[in-house]
Amino acid sequence: MLKPVFLAAAFAMLAGGAYAETKTITVAGGCFWCVESDFESVPGVKGAVSGFAGGKLANPTYKQVTKGGTGHYEAVQITYDNAKLPLGKLYDMFFRSVDPTDAGGQFCDRGASYRTALFVSNGAEQQAAEAAKARAEAELGQKIVTPILRAGPFYAADAGHQDYYKSNDKVLTRFGLVSKAKAYKKYRNACGRDQRVKQLWGSAAPFAS
Repeated sequence: MLKPVFLAAAFAMLAGGAYAETKTITVAGGCFWCVESDFESVPGVKGAVSGFAGGKLANPTYKQVTKGGTGHYEAVQITYDNAKLPLGKLYDMFFRSVDPTDAGGQFCDRGASYRTALFVSNGAEQQAAEAAKARAEAELGQKIVTPILRAGPFYAADAGHQDYYKSNDKVLTRFGLVSKAKAYKKYRNACGRDQRVKQLWGSAAPFAS
């Protein structure tokens, strides 16, 4: 008689799927508020955390990273259900949510911490990232400068930077004293993120409104 674990696996295969397996990848796409906002809207994504990756300084602060010199990128760690969302599709969406031809930052945000990158942890991620990059380059017809880097430590940003796009906490900005959610929308529009992504990718852009 089959043991319960094998019976469960058999039922999963008959259902046309596999066990749900939660996995995590790290990407850098400019402003981490925007990347977090974009990918938390994707079915199959369980959550996204804004933070820093790619540098040598342990436990960096937002101020240290944006000032420059730490080597870190503003990055987002995305946790997803790979039974619902294949890794290749996730990487495809990433490339079409940024300007991967820009080596100096993203949109109005300039400097090393705002560059794009994919951070991979194993051979499967490396292969999927390279394939997605090749597809994006062929579709775009331009050279993509987004590097594929070996993943190192990821440091979550402080709580004030998490879920910024939907927070009702008040913050003083150049737009006045407004909720973070409202400030985020004004910033994103003023920065030209969606406008540039639509210019590059047209209807293939998954998040640009």
